[in-house]
Amino acid sequence: MTTNIILASASPFRAKMLKDAGVEVTIERPSIDERAVEQAVAGAGLRPDDLAQILAEAKAVDVSQNHPGAFVIGCDQTLSLGEELMHKPTDMEDARRRLLKLSGRTHQLNSAVVIAQDGEAIWRHVSVASLTMRDLDPGFVGRHLSAVGDAALSSVGAYQIEGRGIQLFDKIEGDHFTIVGLPLLPLLAKLRELGAIDG
Repeated sequence: MTTNIILASASPFRAKMLKDAGVEVTIERPSIDERAVEQAVAGAGLRPDDLAQILAEAKAVDVSQNHPGAFVIGCDQTLSLGEELMHKPTDMEDARRRLLKLSGRTHQLNSAVVIAQDGEAIWRHVSVASLTMRDLDPGFVGRHLSAVGDAALSSVGAYQIEGRGIQLFDKIEGDHFTIVGLPLLPLLAKLRELGAIDG
């Protein structure tokens, strides 16, 4: 297959998922300001999964405008706890507060993926996973964050489920790829349908 596939993301986890699946992609970070996009749609009554899709589409379309004919994959993930939408923690204290807030409760990870071509979205998908965190002792949270370091700041939940973060949970409903931030099976099916990968 010679079709050019571009991942509009700086996430090493998403890039590794695609590579491990045998999908060759080039990486190009989008130039959009995610918080500015959020502010532009604030007050529109959007659900967290809608917002994830809007952000994923903005990323894919932004990068695809510079690469005629290429299939550009944009992704985004939001975390919702009831009606509250959460972003990546700003520092370790914010990560500590985040984990204590999620402790003993169920939150949703809303993972969106969009394919754009020639500046237009041609496919959209959102998958949702529900994760129930066990009751966490504040001392354990401190030790956990000390062990994982700055990696806690790279995800909306302040954890990586593929590493030590799995120890934080009692129950998980949803597939691994959705939790890590890329609904891989629907994406692969669409790429095969488009003839972008062998199928």
